[in-house]
Amino acid sequence: MSRVGNAPISIPNGVQVDISKGNLVTVKGPKGELQQQLNPDLSVNVEDGELSVSRPTDSKRHKSLHGLSRALINNMVEGVSNGFVLEMEVIGVGYRVENKGNLLILTLGFSHPIYFYVPDEVNVETAMEKGKAPLIRLQSADKQLVGQVAAKIRSFRKPEPYKGKGIRFKGEQIRRKAGKTAGK
Repeated sequence: MSRVGNAPISIPNGVQVDISKGNLVTVKGPKGELQQQLNPDLSVNVEDGELSVSRPTDSKRHKSLHGLSRALINNMVEGVSNGFVLEMEVIGVGYRVENKGNLLILTLGFSHPIYFYVPDEVNVETAMEKGKAPLIRLQSADKQLVGQVAAKIRSFRKPEPYKGKGIRFKGEQIRRKAGKTAGK
Protein backbone atom coordinates (compact mmCIF):
# COMPACT_ATOMS: atom_id res chain seq x y z
CA MET A 1 0.00 0.00 0.00
CA SER A 2 1.39 3.39 -0.98
CA ARG A 3 1.09 5.71 1.98
CA VAL A 4 2.28 8.73 0.00
CA GLY A 5 -0.02 8.05 -2.95
CA ASN A 6 -3.12 7.54 -0.82
CA ALA A 7 -2.80 10.83 1.08
CA PRO A 8 -5.16 13.49 -0.31
CA ILE A 9 -3.82 16.91 -1.33
CA SER A 10 -5.75 19.88 0.05
CA ILE A 11 -6.01 22.71 -2.47
CA PRO A 12 -5.60 26.15 -0.82
CA ASN A 13 -7.65 29.21 -1.76
CA GLY A 14 -6.47 30.98 -4.90
CA VAL A 15 -5.10 27.79 -6.49
CA GLN A 16 -6.77 26.22 -9.53
CA VAL A 17 -6.16 22.65 -10.67
CA ASP A 18 -7.16 21.59 -14.19
CA ILE A 19 -6.88 18.02 -15.49
CA SER A 20 -7.10 17.74 -19.28
CA LYS A 21 -7.11 14.75 -21.62
CA GLY A 22 -4.09 12.51 -21.33
CA ASN A 23 -3.60 13.40 -17.63
CA LEU A 24 -1.99 16.79 -18.19
CA VAL A 25 -2.26 18.48 -14.79
CA THR A 26 -2.11 22.30 -14.78
CA VAL A 27 -1.87 24.14 -11.47
CA LYS A 28 -2.35 27.94 -11.37
CA GLY A 29 -1.79 30.13 -8.34
CA PRO A 30 -0.48 33.49 -7.16
CA LYS A 31 3.19 32.47 -7.70
CA GLY A 32 2.77 31.17 -11.24
CA GLU A 33 1.56 28.27 -13.34
CA LEU A 34 3.02 24.76 -13.57
CA GLN A 35 2.21 21.77 -15.79
CA GLN A 36 3.01 18.08 -15.42
CA GLN A 37 2.20 15.19 -17.72
CA LEU A 38 1.19 12.15 -15.65
CA ASN A 39 0.96 8.52 -16.69
CA PRO A 40 -2.39 7.87 -18.44
CA ASP A 41 -2.98 4.71 -16.34
CA LEU A 42 -3.49 6.76 -13.17
CA SER A 43 -6.66 8.70 -12.48
CA VAL A 44 -6.68 12.13 -10.81
CA ASN A 45 -9.86 13.41 -9.14
CA VAL A 46 -10.69 16.80 -7.61
CA GLU A 47 -13.56 16.83 -5.10
CA ASP A 48 -14.46 19.32 -2.34
CA GLY A 49 -11.12 21.15 -2.46
CA GLU A 50 -9.10 17.94 -2.23
CA LEU A 51 -7.18 16.17 -4.96
CA SER A 52 -6.61 12.42 -4.94
CA VAL A 53 -4.63 10.09 -7.18
CA SER A 54 -5.66 6.45 -7.68
CA ARG A 55 -4.07 3.52 -9.49
CA PRO A 56 -5.78 0.76 -11.50
CA THR A 57 -3.82 -2.26 -10.17
CA ASP A 58 -1.42 -3.18 -7.38
CA SER A 59 1.48 -3.95 -9.72
CA LYS A 60 4.88 -2.68 -8.69
CA ARG A 61 4.98 -0.20 -11.58
CA HIS A 62 1.58 1.32 -10.73
CA LYS A 63 2.47 1.53 -7.04
CA SER A 64 5.66 3.47 -7.74
CA LEU A 65 3.93 5.80 -10.23
CA HIS A 66 1.13 6.36 -7.70
CA GLY A 67 3.40 7.83 -5.02
CA LEU A 68 5.52 9.74 -7.53
CA SER A 69 2.55 11.38 -9.22
CA ARG A 70 1.00 12.42 -5.92
CA ALA A 71 4.31 13.92 -4.74
CA LEU A 72 4.78 15.85 -8.01
CA ILE A 73 1.27 17.32 -7.83
CA ASN A 74 1.75 18.22 -4.15
CA ASN A 75 5.01 20.05 -4.99
CA MET A 76 3.23 21.92 -7.77
CA VAL A 77 0.38 23.01 -5.46
CA GLU A 78 2.81 24.07 -2.73
CA GLY A 79 5.02 25.88 -5.27
CA VAL A 80 2.28 28.03 -6.82
CA SER A 81 0.87 28.93 -3.40
CA ASN A 82 4.02 29.44 -1.26
CA GLY A 83 7.02 29.00 -3.56
CA PHE A 84 10.34 27.35 -2.78
CA VAL A 85 13.46 29.10 -1.48
CA LEU A 86 17.02 27.75 -1.37
CA GLU A 87 19.87 29.66 0.25
CA MET A 88 23.53 28.93 -0.42
CA GLU A 89 26.67 30.22 1.31
CA VAL A 90 29.96 30.92 -0.45
CA ILE A 91 32.78 30.11 2.01
CA GLY A 92 36.38 31.09 1.25
CA VAL A 93 38.80 33.99 1.43
CA GLY A 94 38.29 36.27 -1.56
CA TYR A 95 35.23 34.40 -2.80
CA ARG A 96 32.59 36.84 -4.00
CA VAL A 97 29.22 36.66 -5.66
CA GLU A 98 27.01 39.26 -7.35
CA ASN A 99 24.09 39.30 -9.74
CA LYS A 100 22.92 41.58 -12.52
CA GLY A 101 19.35 40.53 -13.10
CA ASN A 102 19.50 36.79 -13.73
CA LEU A 103 23.22 36.79 -14.54
CA LEU A 104 25.17 35.41 -11.59
CA ILE A 105 28.86 36.38 -11.39
CA LEU A 106 30.93 34.09 -9.15
CA THR A 107 34.55 34.78 -8.14
CA LEU A 108 35.73 31.49 -6.66
CA GLY A 109 39.52 31.62 -6.72
CA PHE A 110 39.93 30.65 -10.36
CA SER A 111 41.86 32.79 -12.83
CA HIS A 112 38.57 34.11 -14.21
CA PRO A 113 35.07 34.85 -12.86
CA ILE A 114 32.29 32.40 -13.67
CA TYR A 115 29.22 33.84 -15.43
CA PHE A 116 26.09 31.75 -14.97
CA TYR A 117 22.70 32.68 -16.40
CA VAL A 118 19.87 31.59 -14.10
CA PRO A 119 16.62 30.64 -15.92
CA ASP A 120 13.88 33.29 -15.99
CA GLU A 121 11.54 31.15 -13.85
CA VAL A 122 14.01 31.37 -10.93
CA ASN A 123 14.48 34.62 -9.03
CA VAL A 124 18.06 35.09 -7.79
CA GLU A 125 19.33 37.50 -5.11
CA THR A 126 22.79 37.89 -3.65
CA ALA A 127 23.92 39.45 -0.39
CA MET A 128 27.41 40.32 0.76
CA GLU A 129 27.69 41.63 4.32
CA LYS A 130 30.92 42.41 6.08
CA GLY A 131 31.93 39.63 8.45
CA LYS A 132 29.51 37.11 6.91
CA ALA A 133 29.80 34.67 4.04
CA PRO A 134 28.29 35.82 0.72
CA LEU A 135 24.78 34.45 0.24
CA ILE A 136 22.90 33.29 -2.87
CA ARG A 137 19.10 33.08 -2.57
CA LEU A 138 17.12 31.18 -5.22
CA GLN A 139 13.33 31.45 -5.32
CA SER A 140 10.78 29.86 -7.67
CA ALA A 141 7.48 27.99 -7.86
CA ASP A 142 9.15 24.96 -9.48
CA LYS A 143 10.90 22.81 -6.86
CA GLN A 144 12.75 20.69 -9.41
CA LEU A 145 14.13 23.71 -11.27
CA VAL A 146 15.33 25.42 -8.06
CA GLY A 147 17.14 22.24 -6.99
CA GLN A 148 18.68 21.76 -10.42
CA VAL A 149 19.98 25.35 -10.58
CA ALA A 150 21.32 25.11 -7.02
CA ALA A 151 23.13 21.86 -7.83
CA LYS A 152 24.71 23.45 -10.91
CA ILE A 153 25.90 26.49 -8.91
CA ARG A 154 27.29 24.20 -6.19
CA SER A 155 29.18 22.18 -8.81
CA PHE A 156 31.36 25.20 -9.69
CA ARG A 157 33.21 24.83 -6.36
CA LYS A 158 32.04 22.00 -4.12
CA PRO A 159 32.95 22.27 -0.41
CA GLU A 160 36.24 20.56 0.27
CA PRO A 161 36.78 18.54 3.48
CA TYR A 162 40.00 20.15 4.78
CA LYS A 163 39.19 23.86 5.08
CA GLY A 164 35.50 23.73 4.16
CA LYS A 165 35.91 26.21 1.29
CA GLY A 166 33.33 26.19 -1.48
CA ILE A 167 29.63 26.69 -2.12
CA ARG A 168 27.30 24.93 0.29
CA PHE A 169 23.63 25.01 1.18
CA LYS A 170 22.79 27.11 4.22
CA GLY A 171 22.95 24.93 7.32
CA GLU A 172 24.71 22.07 5.53
CA GLN A 173 27.27 20.21 7.65
CA ILE A 174 30.51 19.31 5.89
CA ARG A 175 32.48 16.34 7.20
CA ARG A 176 35.93 17.67 7.97
CA LYS A 177 39.17 15.71 7.72
CA ALA A 178 42.33 16.22 9.70
CA GLY A 179 45.20 17.50 7.57
CA LYS A 180 48.77 16.27 7.54
CA THR A 181 50.53 16.14 10.87
CA ALA A 182 54.21 16.94 11.05
CA GLY A 183 56.13 14.13 12.69
CA LYS A 184 59.57 12.60 12.77
